[in-house]
Amino acid sequence: MKEIWSIYSKGLVLENPIFVLALSLCPALAVTSTVLNALTMGLTVLFVITANNVSVSLIRNLVNPKVRVPVYIVSIATIVTVAQLVLQAYFPLLYKALGIYLALVVVFAIILARAEVYASKNNVVRSFFDGLGMGSGFALAMVLIGAIREIFGSGTFLGVHVMPASYNAPLMFILPAGAFILIGYLIGGVKIIVQRMEKARA
Repeated sequence: MKEIWSIYSKGLVLENPIFVLALSLCPALAVTSTVLNALTMGLTVLFVITANNVSVSLIRNLVNPKVRVPVYIVSIATIVTVAQLVLQAYFPLLYKALGIYLALVVVFAIILARAEVYASKNNVVRSFFDGLGMGSGFALAMVLIGAIREIFGSGTFLGVHVMPASYNAPLMFILPAGAFILIGYLIGGVKIIVQRMEKARA
């Protein structure tokens, strides 16, 4: 159980895909203008990375190393297509809001990286929890960015007004440039936390 928790928890902070590894920053800039969009994208990536890790782990001994990357991409594309169809059928407004970025999940660096670095070398259980942890870390980071941008950029949280009527929301928080600056500050903050955690463990 301790080993499973270690595999899962590293993706939350110590190896957070956005704040530590700085992978898949494109959606963090583009779709985090609201918490709902950020949460939807985060959960989609969590599902895709976990399912793909399991898939890659199951077939790792059957795939020729020379064609492993195309096989991994086909696996990711299949899972993303399923996620797209589910969102389009049951959550059309969210599907429309995410737009082209939903299809681009196929080429997110974090998903292919975990398949190559971890799932292709470990069993199904470990690969599942690695994907779950990395996906959870990605989703948490997206929601945090989305919450800050929506609260300070629109004065709302999940569409509900939380700021006084007199609050004049700065446009910068809604623009991608504002997201980029915000992510930079968050990366710096998380780096300080990671350093303190590593010192405590030493």
